[in-house]
Amino acid sequence: MKIKTNYANTPVWREINVKSRIPESLKMLEVMARNIWWAWNDDATEMFRELDPELWRAVGQNPVALLERLNYEKLEALSVDKEMLGKINAIYDRFTEYMSVKPDKNRPSVAYFCMEYGLTHVLKIYSGGLGILAGDYLKEASDSNVDMCGIGFLYRYGYFTQSLSMDGQQIANYEAQNFGSLPLERVKDENDQPMVLDVPYLNYYVHAYVWRVNVGRVPLYLLDTDNEMNSEFDRSITHQLYGGDWENRLKQEILLGIGGVLLLKKLGIKKDVYHCNEGHAALCNVQRLCDYVESGMSFDEALEVVRASSLYTVHTPVPAGHDYFDEGLFGKYMGGYPQRMGISWQDLMDLGRINPGDPNERFCMSTFACNTCQEVNGVSWLHGKVSQEMFSGIWKGYFPEENHVGYVTNGVHFPTWCASEWKALYNKYFDKNFMHDQSNPKIWERIYNVPDEEIWKTRVALKNKLINYIRDQFRDTWLKNQRDPSRVVSLMDKINPNALLIGFARRFATYKRAHLLFTDLDRLAKIVNNPDYPVQFLFAGKAHPHDGAGQGLIKKIIEISNRPEFLGKIIFLENYDMKLARRLVSGVDIWMNTPTRPLEASGTSGEKALMNGVVNFSVLDGWWLEGYREGAGWALTEKRTYQNQEHQDQLDAATIYSILETEILPLYYARNKKGYSEGWIKTIKNSIAQVAPHYTMKRQLDDYFAKFYGKEAERFHALEANNYEQVKKLAAWKEEVAAKWDEIQVVSFNKCQDLCNGNVESGKDYKLTCVVDEKGLDDAIGIEQVVTYTNAEGREYIYAVNPMKMVKREGNLFTFEMIAGLSNAGSFKVAYRMFPKNDALPHRQDFCYVRWFNE
Repeated sequence: MKIKTNYANTPVWREINVKSRIPESLKMLEVMARNIWWAWNDDATEMFRELDPELWRAVGQNPVALLERLNYEKLEALSVDKEMLGKINAIYDRFTEYMSVKPDKNRPSVAYFCMEYGLTHVLKIYSGGLGILAGDYLKEASDSNVDMCGIGFLYRYGYFTQSLSMDGQQIANYEAQNFGSLPLERVKDENDQPMVLDVPYLNYYVHAYVWRVNVGRVPLYLLDTDNEMNSEFDRSITHQLYGGDWENRLKQEILLGIGGVLLLKKLGIKKDVYHCNEGHAALCNVQRLCDYVESGMSFDEALEVVRASSLYTVHTPVPAGHDYFDEGLFGKYMGGYPQRMGISWQDLMDLGRINPGDPNERFCMSTFACNTCQEVNGVSWLHGKVSQEMFSGIWKGYFPEENHVGYVTNGVHFPTWCASEWKALYNKYFDKNFMHDQSNPKIWERIYNVPDEEIWKTRVALKNKLINYIRDQFRDTWLKNQRDPSRVVSLMDKINPNALLIGFARRFATYKRAHLLFTDLDRLAKIVNNPDYPVQFLFAGKAHPHDGAGQGLIKKIIEISNRPEFLGKIIFLENYDMKLARRLVSGVDIWMNTPTRPLEASGTSGEKALMNGVVNFSVLDGWWLEGYREGAGWALTEKRTYQNQEHQDQLDAATIYSILETEILPLYYARNKKGYSEGWIKTIKNSIAQVAPHYTMKRQLDDYFAKFYGKEAERFHALEANNYEQVKKLAAWKEEVAAKWDEIQVVSFNKCQDLCNGNVESGKDYKLTCVVDEKGLDDAIGIEQVVTYTNAEGREYIYAVNPMKMVKREGNLFTFEMIAGLSNAGSFKVAYRMFPKNDALPHRQDFCYVRWFNE
């Protein structure tokens, strides 16, 4: 028999999952690893690291993966290590004590819908600021004992991992997440099988698995369509955050909104308030409307209930941040819902249009959210004003400054973003109740009692920690990109821990103006190469894969950083995520932000830096417009000098250079014999004492309860009492007023001759009388005088709104009177406005019928 040179068949592999068998005495490690609580408790994170420091780094600081990878011999050894067991048990006792606290029933319960959540870099279900904010919000809800749950997606690939080519081109890498090694758990049904949520699409269902992330005491439920029950077109719904075409985006928003409400029903969860964090979640109100109508309500009654319990938070003034869908595409997936709600297709489309009835206007999720939520808010004072303008077309008849859009300025979760070194310092000098009273300025003022040397040592320690992190983490990346090892070594050597370090890290959208610093390269070169005042800049951030302009900015910065005069002075750190962000916001000396005004809705990275003694140097936009205090940081004015943006950019760049040269650098380097600048330490202390207490997530959460959740829940419960008695009355009243609105007649309107001629004198009173035939309505109409003025830019503003008082009723005739006058001389416009009035309305825009008249 001839012997062959080789003879082997193809192996038949079977995948097996080997889980660590954890000794009984270490079982509590598994419990803690499956709760994100460790992400904001430094001693818990340090405990996991100590189990195996090398493996901890290898698994990317993921405690679940750490426990999976620890071999049994190591676990056995740990199980009899008395010192380590003592530490584990102490932390577990604190964890169980924390988890045993019940939700505060005196506060309304909340269902929170968001497309992304930044909880830890380990769980890649976030891209940037919106997600980080939502993650911080759930953490603070947990710390504050709020009865809240979150709804979102478990993305197979999440947002992309960023790498850079040699020439600075951004490369987006989508890496699959291994769900089994993440700090989450499957939700099971009553048969102990994976729960499956069936969500209607067209004439079929999409099937989603349900996962739960334990965010301390708050559950976050995540939907996952990447399973064999779905077609390849639907498995990808939860593949990528903000990925795919507009059809996939619509599918995602149906899953988040409609699927999210269906999930809550399946889990038996009912909440007082349904909070849409951005317009992506707006369709939750479609499903809620369907549920109420199918329970026996009319559409108008259902809308009253849904509105009363819904809040919409808008996060962007940029048009690209709002989702619009063509009627054909929207109808393809949503065509069956109007019948379920008892309305026409046109009615549903009009709820998403600023101009109802316009067939050319697309359906806007943000407009739909405004029309189906009682309350709407921006995320800073300025953004609230911008949002009033942006949405003003929805509530015609009222000026932007009159509408109900409010604001809550964003904050940050202090325990997550404050470095352990600063926590130790605060614990040493601040009130013991500090963590439960973070918004109390009196407590923060104790920073003035901290010795200057201690502040400086803390800052230097964190700065060195950042520099060591950069040298350690980015060496391999730079070798790959630069190819020249000597150049990389030179770059490492040029990172100077004694230089003023300025950080700029955020999403690379053009309006963020990352390019501003590079407007005058000659002047910038002189600044960074000044031997007496060395300064270095660190940049980081991702551009959306479809944002060519944003990617171009990154490429430009990389090119400039490679020039000899900027090598080691301007450094771009790739793949900006939560892990890198924590290092940056605690390690740099100055946090810079230079957006085009007023396009920064809020911004929170500067608030994170604030908690770590990092001083802000930013445009007076977003939160910094409210936060800036003289002597506690630096600011570029919010005033626009040029309408031409290029000219404005040049002016702002010159201002940045000037402030650096004449104020910041001389102050930083005014060193005393002990090696630090007393003036700089004073600036840090002012920043912490005067600004920091106002920008914690605790303050933000408290604001939501005070401004929105409390009043919504109170009104919602009043409306639903006695089998929705008030809902039925209010809906019937609105229907009657709407039916008779066009018939209401102004029978007479008597003004003095001066008012008729438009010639009045300041300081003089004039009497007006108006008689209205309400056509059978029962005192349902209000009348008011509206006075406007035009500013220098030609913009019309409200000067005064003066109500007319109803003084007499004769059948259907109602007589209104007022004494009018103007205290200021000048040019004004006057008109009169009729509107429906009812004490049961939360605000005028809730029933936006307005008729203007003058004679």
